[in-house]
Amino acid sequence: MTHGTVGWVQVGTTNPEEAKHFYGELFDWTFATDPNGGGKYDMALYAGADGPHGGIAHTDDSSANHAIFMVIVSDVAKAVAHAEQLGGKALTPPITTGNGLIFAHLRDPAGNEFGVFTPPTA
Repeated sequence: MTHGTVGWVQVGTTNPEEAKHFYGELFDWTFATDPNGGGKYDMALYAGADGPHGGIAHTDDSSANHAIFMVIVSDVAKAVAHAEQLGGKALTPPITTGNGLIFAHLRDPAGNEFGVFTPPTA
């Protein structure tokens, strides 16, 4: 995966089954429970992919529903700092998951939410 490419899409919803049905039917995606998601995340896969390319986050409140893209970066903390220098804002600081994935959610100067991540090392 290359720095600067969109590598993940995430949909957050209070109705994950409806979202899985909608996106599954629309794009022929299939879903599997994320073993690191505590039952609150489903991985999205498309035919022929070598792994998941997105996910469905289970939200508890419809005000948290969202659809965002996630961009691969070589250093999440550095990308967050650079975004802030350019007028963006960190919504969540860099977080490292149990499997080594590092991510952060940001807002651009126009108010659009997006994310950055570094995949876990194998």
